[in-house]
Amino acid sequence: MAATYDRELPAILLQSGCKFARHGRHDIWYSPVSERHFPVRSGIKNRHTANEVLKQAGVPKAV
Repeated sequence: MAATYDRELPAILLQSGCKFARHGRHDIWYSPVSERHFPVRSGIKNRHTANEVLKQAGVPKAV
């Protein structure tokens, strides 16, 4: 079974001060670090994609 980052990624974002904004085709989060909204797709299976989300949030790579 392939690993997913569905639980790990939101936990890292919350610990970094990011806030969940809304559901949609992708979940939308807001980062006070980068001062921008960014999409987070559900079912991320690739660590590179997870790290790209963290980059958009202005958070160091963690996964």
